[in-house]
Amino acid sequence: MKYSFIAIFFIVLSGLFFGASSEDVGSQKDFVVVLDPGHGGRDHGAPGLNTNEKTINLDVAKKVRELLKGKEGIKVVMTRDTDKFVELQERSRIANKNNGDLFVSIHVNSVAKSNKRRKTISGASVYVLGLHRSESNFEVAKRENSVIELEADYSTQYQGFDPSSTESYIMFELSQSEHLAQSISFAEMVENNLCSTASRKRFGSGVQQAGFLVLHASAMPAVLIELDFICNPTVEKYLSSEKGKKQMAQSIADAIIEYAGMGTPTLVIDTAQVTTEQEKSDDDSQMQADPDRITYRVQFIAVERSLPSGSPEFKGLKKVEEYRQGNLFKYTAGGDFATEADAEAYARKHVKKKFPQAFVIKWQNGTRVM
Repeated sequence: MKYSFIAIFFIVLSGLFFGASSEDVGSQKDFVVVLDPGHGGRDHGAPGLNTNEKTINLDVAKKVRELLKGKEGIKVVMTRDTDKFVELQERSRIANKNNGDLFVSIHVNSVAKSNKRRKTISGASVYVLGLHRSESNFEVAKRENSVIELEADYSTQYQGFDPSSTESYIMFELSQSEHLAQSISFAEMVENNLCSTASRKRFGSGVQQAGFLVLHASAMPAVLIELDFICNPTVEKYLSSEKGKKQMAQSIADAIIEYAGMGTPTLVIDTAQVTTEQEKSDDDSQMQADPDRITYRVQFIAVERSLPSGSPEFKGLKKVEEYRQGNLFKYTAGGDFATEADAEAYARKHVKKKFPQAFVIKWQNGTRVM
């Protein structure tokens, strides 16, 4: 029964969300970014002492839109630009209807009143679609998905999905997003920018995965951004300040511009492409002889501080290498691969069990190729 429910749920979601309309479709030449300010109207989101989540989300999204206004080749679509309630399925429908190239859902974070760190916790988080691997990620997903309970007859619309039930989230483990690699690439850019704002030291925790309905139904690369924790009074002042909103909006806009300019990498998943040991040996020799040749690596983690060689994160992994990008230290495993398919096969077999967010990057002349 559990898996039949999931199959029905996925089919219904596909019917609801993936049928793009010809109306309001972005032109072929434009890169269409869909900005989704979370919550709105009767859904206030997480409360602060002096403001609330829905207000900050909308203000930052509108500032991102303003920063992107006039950028040649970029078109901005908003799921809401006023203080109104928009159902989750409608947000995804807007994105799919406009043939979005990137979906960016903007939120602020919080923790329960019983949490001892409620008034001191801080940090930006950027999520892509996937199954939560920690209780804290599950709590964030539950809080954001619980908005469906404000919708009329939500149980029917979402085929019995229960935001607080772990069984409902199995669908996110069974479905592999075809846009995962692109989503992670953009998510890294956003987090790097948010954690590098000039006015204050902000910490991130690496790109994370969790089961957000609004990302699952969006047929394009998609991320959900938690700007920081509104339950921390000091952080709330920053989130609600004009300076803070401008800085966060600039961080997001810069990442969008960078991502739109680099194009979207293609994630190749083809287990049929298996090379022999002799072919691999020949490939290794050719890679050493031609340093300009593009190879592929498996990136599995990005952190703010360099990790020691004996770090427990590296246990069970071979040929772990570090490179630095911006303020982040990033780590790859398995060495260089001649093809993207080889790297992806290695990631699935050796890396993703421990780091499900691992993905393939291009490598040339000792540096990552965007």
